[in-house]
Amino acid sequence: MEKTIILIGPMMAGKSTVGRLLSERLGLEQYILDDLRWDYFNEIGYDEEEARRIATSEAGMLGLLAYWKPFEVHAVERALADHSGCIIDFGAGYTVQKDADLFGRVEHALAPYKHVILLLPSPDPDESIAILNERMAALLRAENQPEERIPDVLKANEEFVRHPANGRLAKQVVYTEGKTPEETCTEIVRLIGLMAVNDTAC
Repeated sequence: MEKTIILIGPMMAGKSTVGRLLSERLGLEQYILDDLRWDYFNEIGYDEEEARRIATSEAGMLGLLAYWKPFEVHAVERALADHSGCIIDFGAGYTVQKDADLFGRVEHALAPYKHVILLLPSPDPDESIAILNERMAALLRAENQPEERIPDVLKANEEFVRHPANGRLAKQVVYTEGKTPEETCTEIVRLIGLMAVNDTAC
């Protein structure tokens, strides 16, 4: 737990990129929770058909994100149980839980970890939202995502920034605007005081 670094924050905050750089700098394995989640989701009965039905209904992307909530919390608990002494990059929604019981479980799971780092562009929420949503809209268009899907994704990301959950969970906050990913990585290493450890395995 002393060497585990957990990166949290909204979409397009740079968690995966900074996580990769930290992994290289510190000699620690990186795990991306979005890549691990499906096995964890399936452990507690994730229904792909139901998820598809919700996503294509009037509820759309926001409905799907709501359906994922209990599965995300289970994934957090399982990933932390399975991996230690490493870098774990949480997707944007795992830590933002409106349900008090679900948030309590996330809070309990993260409590023992010293290095829960929230990445945001700016201390100003409005500025962060503008920066992140510009990046996200550009990415979605580059991927030829349907234009009608974009507003829901941007609305969800605004909620990820404004919701107090990440501020309550973070042990450190790092602002990234005007910095390269490499500079952000260096700031985190200095902040938490870890040295390179080439012999540490998760």
